[in-house]
Amino acid sequence: MKIFVVVLLVSLSAFSADRPNILFIMIDDLGWKDLNCQGNDSFQTPNIDKLAAQGMRFTDAYSASPVCSPTRAAAVTGLYPARLQITQHGEETWRFYKGKKWGPGKSTGKLLPSYETIAEKLKKNGYETAFVGKWHLSGHDFNEENKKFLPDNQGFDVNIAGNGWGGPGGVGGFFSPYMIPNLEDGPKGEYMPDRLANEAINLLTKFSKSEKPFFMCLWHYTVHWPIEAPEKLYKKYSSGKPNDVERYQAMVEGMDIAVGKTLKALDRLNLSDNTLVVFTSDNGHLSGYTSAAPLRESKGWLYEGGIRVPLIIRWPGKVKAGQINKEPVLTIDYPPTFMEAAGINFDQKDFDGASLVGELNGKKKLDRDAIFFHYPHYAFHKENDMGSIIRQGDYKLIHKFEKNVFELYNLAEDISETKNLINSKPELASELKKKLSQWKKAVNAQNPRLKDQIEEKELRGKKL
Repeated sequence: MKIFVVVLLVSLSAFSADRPNILFIMIDDLGWKDLNCQGNDSFQTPNIDKLAAQGMRFTDAYSASPVCSPTRAAAVTGLYPARLQITQHGEETWRFYKGKKWGPGKSTGKLLPSYETIAEKLKKNGYETAFVGKWHLSGHDFNEENKKFLPDNQGFDVNIAGNGWGGPGGVGGFFSPYMIPNLEDGPKGEYMPDRLANEAINLLTKFSKSEKPFFMCLWHYTVHWPIEAPEKLYKKYSSGKPNDVERYQAMVEGMDIAVGKTLKALDRLNLSDNTLVVFTSDNGHLSGYTSAAPLRESKGWLYEGGIRVPLIIRWPGKVKAGQINKEPVLTIDYPPTFMEAAGINFDQKDFDGASLVGELNGKKKLDRDAIFFHYPHYAFHKENDMGSIIRQGDYKLIHKFEKNVFELYNLAEDISETKNLINSKPELASELKKKLSQWKKAVNAQNPRLKDQIEEKELRGKKL
């Protein structure tokens, strides 16, 4: 039984009856402070800053997970990763557990076709659909068996570059040849963010001639490792050989340029006025290249730096420009938001998330008791604590599995999570522990297991 408020049927939203186009932009590994409009003047992101000025920017937006694949599964289903049992980045591998006593909770790296995606739901209601970029939900190998998990078998009419890979696999990295299985290599030296933007623009041009609305996911592989940008951008940040920080700053600007090209194409094609644009990231930043300070930690961690992400939503005529929203929102909220924005009746029981339309138009505040996270894994860096989270209001409780310890923070007073209140607020801690336990049971969340209890064949590679 879900412990947040459930509304059995969401009715048509009168102000969204014009069936907007939807452009859903997700960046890979973009941290909470990696944009100028997020308060970091070391980044040059004029196109995204402009988007923020034209719409609503959320300060307390969260990815559904501190790593990529679970967030992506949540983004297209509106379900918690723990319910989907997609809780690790890609297919789990033994090398993350070398020298560790504990192994992971059960997880799959594939989004099963039995789950109806938002693309399938919108397609059934007259939308043209397209996917461009990183999917990472179809298994490690690009073979016939795994092709049934690709976007084009999950409701998307077109799939460009979406497969099970987490990043480019070619010797050129983000420069052609990329060697991505379903993306033809461009001219040598072509930069992938530009290429994917051009692919999206070609589709937008086609959509502009159609009477149907469109739903497009443009999920860039950037700013994921390897940290690379065109030489002309390096020169803006370094007088010599750029260091890691300068390379990342250049890569973020390269991403902003690619996003800007796409947004300008909406203007040129007269699509902007009736297009809902969502811009966000799949998890926190990659450590060593940037900082989310005052947030604690980075990608793979359950502290704020691993899960709090940028979120900007623009919807001309529906969302007032220049707004800041402090409501905690989550990746699972996007599918029900898209459904209500499109004026499609839906059963709230189909989603764990809640529609943000009321927050966007200012007519109704989000009525939700708490949000949850579950990451029963070591990330690629093997430094994090496996655990679960509940955030209720300003308070955040973390349960760390290995030592069975709890931490409690007041994010309104301590955004850096430095003052553990677990002993000073025992009644609140007890209440949150109970709700977290109930939620985990309701979604069948899988806990970590001792390594000697896990068969070698369950994970990729050799048991170490």
